[in-house]
Amino acid sequence: MERIAIVSDIHGNMTAWEAVLKDIRSRGVERIFCLGDLVGKGPEPVQVVDQVRATCELVIRGNWDELVAVNQDNENFTWQAERLGEERLAYLAGLPFSHQFQLSGRTIRLVHASPQSVYHRVQPWDAMEKRLAMFDPPADEPEQGIADVVGYGDVHNAYLQYMNGKLLFNAGSVGNPLDLPQASYCILEGEDCNDNNTPFNVQFVRVPYDIEREVQVAQSANVPALDFYIREIRTGIYRGLQE
Repeated sequence: MERIAIVSDIHGNMTAWEAVLKDIRSRGVERIFCLGDLVGKGPEPVQVVDQVRATCELVIRGNWDELVAVNQDNENFTWQAERLGEERLAYLAGLPFSHQFQLSGRTIRLVHASPQSVYHRVQPWDAMEKRLAMFDPPADEPEQGIADVVGYGDVHNAYLQYMNGKLLFNAGSVGNPLDLPQASYCILEGEDCNDNNTPFNVQFVRVPYDIEREVQVAQSANVPALDFYIREIRTGIYRGLQE
């Protein structure tokens, strides 16, 4: 049986990433796919990019990866870009938009936010029509057709929903979870075959990590929007909802 760890939205939080990587290895899972947003918000973008490149079989592009790579005139992006350097920025800019593969007779597609764009946000409570559109092919690759299973990141809320016989799941966030303050990732299990009557499973994993250590690292680095970052990783509450 194939087993693939699906991670997303590390956001420069090396403390959380090391805890998740240790957990993945303790389960004997050798394949790791990353759904983007390696950088942004957190204090260690260089370390995360280098580790992800060394350990993940597949990495797709997130919105923060794209924004930092083009180095827009915004301190939240330029602070990250200055530390990453040209070669890592080129790597982030060149990451693929999506990835599609077969497992247990199912067409599985991975995107960061949606098949429309890395900036097109879809929440678990959005209208059914918007969530069903997640199974559409990428806007620039219509030949890929409709997917049976779609996994994504971006919103930092881990969940799974069945709709019209299709499965939509969000892996949550490793470094900036916005549901509860523990690192989140998924494990896909299935057979390398075209028979959809073979076993298929999506397992959600939550990994506690040393949040206060990460707070100290962020304070020492003096990352932009430091107070927002600290409150988010401590509480799991999105900064836009904080008073």
